[in-house]
Amino acid sequence: MRPATATATAVTTILGAGAAAVAAGRYASDAALKAAPGRPLPTDRRLTVHATGIRRVTLTRSLTALRPGTYGIEGPGVHAVVGPVVEGAESTADTVVRTLERVTHGILEPGDKVRLTPEVYRGDPGTALGLEYREVEIPGELGGLPAWWVPGDRDTWVITAHGLGTTREHPMNLMGFLSGRQLPVLDLAYRGDAGAPRPADGLGHLGASEWRDLDAAMRFAVRYGARNVILYGWSTGASMALHAAANS
Repeated sequence: MRPATATATAVTTILGAGAAAVAAGRYASDAALKAAPGRPLPTDRRLTVHATGIRRVTLTRSLTALRPGTYGIEGPGVHAVVGPVVEGAESTADTVVRTLERVTHGILEPGDKVRLTPEVYRGDPGTALGLEYREVEIPGELGGLPAWWVPGDRDTWVITAHGLGTTREHPMNLMGFLSGRQLPVLDLAYRGDAGAPRPADGLGHLGASEWRDLDAAMRFAVRYGARNVILYGWSTGASMALHAAANS
């Protein structure tokens, strides 16, 4: 196994991480620190499904519902994927029409209460994407950390860390792209996630302590053949990546 310092240098020079978002204000900070992974944040806006049709779904109009891009929408017993706002579609001052890409789970019906989520896949890399993968356990500071490992021919590994209010299903958004380029992917569940150790104080620290789990994942990757490591994170995961690159 190469020294940990060699791994940290590789991460510093090849770092793929989104900008870390820091919640502002006392209420937002409290919500962020106490949010359970995979659960909506207290600040998330719930939307009502007003109508569904062929490749169309009508939602409550709000800044959230008008966001550009592709998102998951989820509610009790249902998960679907919506695309862009449909320009020129019949809507009202209170509603917006978006493209309905697919219903992943359950039945999407008028009256459903849903929220937008960046998680557009449900399940695991095998069921959701048709990728070969293994469930592995990474020895961490607080105990074993579950992770999905998607093999690839290259010796540069991508280690992913999901964002606030999501789970390790979130990085599946780009897993197919990475796998198609023969990059091995290690998709980490970190402290506080389902199946991972719970922090002693029961709080999230926006990457300030969670980065040590990413450091453990880097050591795991080097142990099993990685010569270079790319850290790819969203929000809290991005903060973890920056902490790990600086401190590992």
